[in-house]
Amino acid sequence: GKILYTTNSGSNWAIQTSGTTDELYDAYFIDANTGWVVGGGYGNVLHTTNGGADWTAQPTGVNEYFTSVSFTDANTGWIVGNAGLIYHTTNGGTNWIAQNSGTTETFRSVCFFDANIGWAVGYYGLILHTSNGGSTWTPLSTGSMQYLMGTFFTNTSTGWVVGATILHTTNGGTTWIEQSAPFTSWLSGVYFIDNNTGWAVGSNGKITKTTNGGSNWTSQTSGVTKNLRNVCFTDADTGWAAGYSGTIIHTTNGGTNWNPQNSGTTDDLIGICFADANTGWAVGYNGYIVKTTNGGTNWNPQTSGTTDYLRSVCFTDANNGWCVGHNGTILHTTNGGNNWNTQNSGITTHLKSVHFIDNNTGWAVGESGVILHTTNGGTSWAIQSSGTSNELLCVYFIDANAGCATGGYGTILHFGDEVTGNKIALHQSDINVYPNPAIDFISIENPNNHKATIEILNSVGQIVYKTQLNNTENRKEINIYSLTKGIYFLRILNENSFSVQKFIKQ
Repeated sequence: GKILYTTNSGSNWAIQTSGTTDELYDAYFIDANTGWVVGGGYGNVLHTTNGGADWTAQPTGVNEYFTSVSFTDANTGWIVGNAGLIYHTTNGGTNWIAQNSGTTETFRSVCFFDANIGWAVGYYGLILHTSNGGSTWTPLSTGSMQYLMGTFFTNTSTGWVVGATILHTTNGGTTWIEQSAPFTSWLSGVYFIDNNTGWAVGSNGKITKTTNGGSNWTSQTSGVTKNLRNVCFTDADTGWAAGYSGTIIHTTNGGTNWNPQNSGTTDDLIGICFADANTGWAVGYNGYIVKTTNGGTNWNPQTSGTTDYLRSVCFTDANNGWCVGHNGTILHTTNGGNNWNTQNSGITTHLKSVHFIDNNTGWAVGESGVILHTTNGGTSWAIQSSGTSNELLCVYFIDANAGCATGGYGTILHFGDEVTGNKIALHQSDINVYPNPAIDFISIENPNNHKATIEILNSVGQIVYKTQLNNTENRKEINIYSLTKGIYFLRILNENSFSVQKFIKQ
């Protein structure tokens, strides 16, 4: 039942008396004085009109948990919770009226942009939308809300992601089209050698190949039943796939035939990477790393110096490579793996994928939406704001400015001049932010009269400021004087999308 309050941007926090011992899940304020808090227990909503000095219970009439609250003014608001509950008030919470959601799934968040247009989201990819204040709620098609585990781009426009489905883009991730696999098994790795020819691998030894960019996918016989986790090709004929129980299989004819190779372990292998047709590495459970210099005829173990689960490996040439894994582990070699050295990631979050475009520039992604970036070969890593808390399972970059990360619940992040999510992205030509770097104020120009929520996040992803951009505002000025010096991210959310732009507070 704790409520914390700050008047100095979080330098100091004071406890306010809520009057309850129930867990509290969400808070919403429309100004410095008027706000609401929801939580578990007896269906109560807490309300304040004096900045939290006093909190008053507002009964809803149901003994259920509420997880999120959103108001558009001092009178009009919504709360959502478990069992598909949506409640609405038009008098500041004095009375709450149930709305029909059409579901019994648990909601995790609700957001309204005005008295009519809003969304409620929940478990299993649930998204409901209303355009009449909640009188009716309509389920939205979210595309794939399953885990997306692998991604590969052949250029800045053309790419694929795989998981419980196959998705394809030809416009850099602005839109994605679902492609049909010849089976229903999960896919976890994908690799293309050009815009037409590619392979995807997955559970129970499944392999599928396309020669027309994914318009048609055909099954290949792997000869194994273990789950395959990743795949790598050096040309149209020569490739490898790695998976559970130490599985490595190899083809020299584009997958017409796959032959097993002896990895020397029965531990799961999750990542595989080849620098050329002879030189490659595979990594996996218990810090295991194996290397081949003859195309996999022989695989020899290397000393990683860790027992952490290694999930991904990337080499830029025969000497320079990186591995990432659990507990924030990052390993680096400059001599083909003869020696592996630990790099300081600065986190303990499990990392799931790593990709470098040269010996200096790389990214690593993992649980809780974490993204790390380096421009000096991993000597130092900086956290980037992803705009999501979903697990990220794969990252792939074409160049320093264009890349993609995929993960849980259908998450696809596209990296350009901005980090964007969803199907339609705000572009910097739509909403402009200046100056950058800034000292006291940042100005947001809105020439196309977008309506949006504006959030400022610090370098670890915490929201430190939040406001609304109305469609009548061509320009909005935000006072950032109280922010400490450093890197921040401006997250702009409208009804169709979000974008994230970095700025520096001097």
